[in-house]
Amino acid sequence: MSTKLSFYGAAGNVTGSCYLLETDNQSILVDCGMYQERAYRTRNWDPLPFTPADVDAVLLTHAHVDHCGLLPKLVRDGFRGRIYCTSATVDIARIILRDSARIQEEDLKHKRRRHEKAGKTSPFEYEPIYTVADAEATLSHFTENDFGQTLTLGDLDIDFHVAGHILGSASITITIPNGKESRTLLFSGDIGRWETPILKSPTEFKNADYVVMESTYGNRSHEAQESVPGAIADVINQTYEAGGNVVIPSFAVERTQELLYHLSGLLEQDRIPNLVTFVDSPMATRVTEVFRRHLEYFDQEAQELLERGVHPCDFPNLHLCYTVAQSKAINHIRSSCIIIAGSGMCTGGRIKHHLAANIGRPESTVLFVGYQAVGTLGRIILKGAKKIRLFGEQHTERINGFSGHADREELHRWVDALDHKPRHVFVTHGEPDASRALSERIGNEIECQATAPSYKDSVALE
Repeated sequence: MSTKLSFYGAAGNVTGSCYLLETDNQSILVDCGMYQERAYRTRNWDPLPFTPADVDAVLLTHAHVDHCGLLPKLVRDGFRGRIYCTSATVDIARIILRDSARIQEEDLKHKRRRHEKAGKTSPFEYEPIYTVADAEATLSHFTENDFGQTLTLGDLDIDFHVAGHILGSASITITIPNGKESRTLLFSGDIGRWETPILKSPTEFKNADYVVMESTYGNRSHEAQESVPGAIADVINQTYEAGGNVVIPSFAVERTQELLYHLSGLLEQDRIPNLVTFVDSPMATRVTEVFRRHLEYFDQEAQELLERGVHPCDFPNLHLCYTVAQSKAINHIRSSCIIIAGSGMCTGGRIKHHLAANIGRPESTVLFVGYQAVGTLGRIILKGAKKIRLFGEQHTERINGFSGHADREELHRWVDALDHKPRHVFVTHGEPDASRALSERIGNEIECQATAPSYKDSVALE
C-alpha cells in the first residue's frame, strides 16, 4: 500500500496545525487549525491546499483554535465526512467554533466601519473566514471516540491516547497495513506536562515507525512546576501592595481553569489576599462548565479534591462575567482586583479593553501565563514595545512554567520513551529555531532521521 503524508500547517511555524495522510484507499486529515501569527494569517482566507471533498475523515487532537479553527471552512468547501475526537473535545470544539465565527462577524463590522471612515481598504478581510452558520453546520459532523476505543476506518486502525495538554486532548496512533506487516504513525498533538494540576500526564509510547511531533518549546525550559504558585503569589502580592490590578490574558481552554486551580490553593493557604477575581470571558465560563461534566479526565489529586467537596476551579469572591455590561463595570472598580480575560495572545476579545484601562498604570501588572506567538499583540508587549496602537508605558510579568506545552526536557522525555528507533521523526508546530534544535537533538541522540518539514512538503511512508 502506498502512503503519503503532507504537511499543510504548523510547518515552519507554530499555528495552523494540519496534516493529510493519503493511502490507496483513504484520505485522512489530522487537525485543521487556524493560523494566528500575523505573518501567516492571510492563509486563513486562502483556498485550502487540498480538495476538501476528497477527504474521508478528520482526526482532531484537541479543541484549541490553531488545531480546529478552520473546520467550518473545510465543511463549507465540500467536506462531507466525520470528525473524530474525544467527547470533551467535541464539547469544547462546539464552544470554540461558534465563538470564533461570532468574533469574525463582529470584528468584520467594526473593521469595515473604521476602514470606511479612514478611507482604507483591506480586501481579504472584507469577508469572514467563515460564518456562524458555517460553524453550526460543522457541529453535526462530530463523532465521539474516547481513549481506549479503537476506531477502524477502512484499512486503518486509529487510537486516541491521553496527551495531557488540555481537557480531552489526544495523541493519535494510526496503524497502516504494509504487506504482511504494518506501520505505526504517531501524531503527538500538543504534548502536555507531567504533574500539572487537574489533568492526567501524557502517554509515553514504546513503538512508532513514524512520528509527527510538536516542538513549541523545543529549545526552551520552563520553571519548575512547584515554583508556579509562588510566582503567581509574588505578582499578586506586589501588585496589591502597589494598589493596582493584575490583568491576565488567558486562554479560555485549560489555562484559565489551571489558573483558577492555583488561585484557589493560594487562597486556602492564605498566601494571597482575598481579592475580587473576574473571569471576563463567556467562552472560558462555558469551558469551565465542560470541566464540571468531564471529571473522568481529572488526575488523582483533582479527584481527591472533588471527594472532599472542593471543585478545583472555584473559590469565594470569584465572579464570572457573561455580558458586555458586566465587563465594562470592572474598570470602574477602584480597589485592587484580578482580571482574567481572553484572548490569551491578546489578538481579540475583552482583554484589549482591560489592557487599555490598565497597562498605562505603573501600579498594575499584566501577567502572561501562556505562549505568545510571533506577531501577536501579546508577543509585541512581551518584547518591550514602548508604543503600540492601544498603549504607552507598561509593566509586564511572565511565568514561563505556566504552560500547557511540554518544554525542552519534557519533549526529550516523551520521544526518549520509544524503545525502538523510529524510521523518521517529523518535527513540527514550532518556530524554526525550536524545531531545528529539537530535530538536531533527536537525530544526534536517538540516531534516527529527524527533520523539520516545510509548508506543503510531502513524503512517502514506506
